[in-house]
Amino acid sequence: MTHPIPHTAHHDPHSGHGTGHLHEHGRGAGHGRGTGHEHGPGHEHGHDQAEILDLDAEVLAEHIASIVRWLPVEGTPRHIVDLGCGTGTGTLALLARFPGAHVTAVDSSAAHLDRLTEKASARGVADRVRTVQADLDTAWPDLGTPELVWASASLHHMTDPGRTMRQVHDALAPGGLFAVVESAGLPRFLPEDAPEDAPGLLERCRVAGDARHATRLPHRGDDWGPGLAAAGFTVEGERAIHVEIGKSGSPAVGRYALETLRRVRGGVADVLPPADLAALDRLLDPGSPHSILRRDDLAVRTERTVWAARRGVRAAGPGGATG
Repeated sequence: MTHPIPHTAHHDPHSGHGTGHLHEHGRGAGHGRGTGHEHGPGHEHGHDQAEILDLDAEVLAEHIASIVRWLPVEGTPRHIVDLGCGTGTGTLALLARFPGAHVTAVDSSAAHLDRLTEKASARGVADRVRTVQADLDTAWPDLGTPELVWASASLHHMTDPGRTMRQVHDALAPGGLFAVVESAGLPRFLPEDAPEDAPGLLERCRVAGDARHATRLPHRGDDWGPGLAAAGFTVEGERAIHVEIGKSGSPAVGRYALETLRRVRGGVADVLPPADLAALDRLLDPGSPHSILRRDDLAVRTERTVWAARRGVRAAGPGGATG
């Protein structure tokens, strides 16, 4: 069965709604393996990271929901797995979209799982969530036989993503769907020629951060389509999404930009020229007239790619064993 898949979607920065997204730097927005969100270089763990993940979810809530609505799910899934669930952005969206489903949420961070449990309780859905703390590179937990597996910004954290995709394939129920979401990296918060005292500053920060990620996260930015096919999946849809949300679209945009760039500073401060570092500090000072919070051109600009892959049967390997 095939499904018509729109290729791109654009967000109306004035409405705060639209088709598209997922972030988890989303995307997005790495952390420990098996988590699922990354927020640029220099990010922190524990409570601070949970805070930025929650801001990410608040800013991109409608986009996350629209991705979940888009998925070509067959039937009504009863069991869903969220691989690298973070603080629950995808888990809660999936629970809202499929009210009869239960979600097994997997992450390597106990702090993230605790936060997810708190949020699920606040929404009255804690009885529909099972949390599993696991590093997916070292041990594959018993996840049952889900009809849907969701992995947002988590595959590129794996040492062997191909093995993870094969494990997901074998865990899925026949005809089950694997939804993979990946980000293009750090969101862009200002136009390319901003700020006036250091044009292109945030792009230079982005490049510096990407250079640091290249060794530690070699699979970041991969095209997962060929790997999914090699693991036995049929890729039914691939969707490229462009998102732009201005301050009028979400009251959390300013806080999100500020907290993200504070973490970026921690990762690039030692490689930025002094003039750039000083300009970045002015952007990060809420009391400065140059603060990013005071700028009318502040927006969250990001890109996501989503793959929807159906479980198939892999060809038999040597000796008749399936791969």
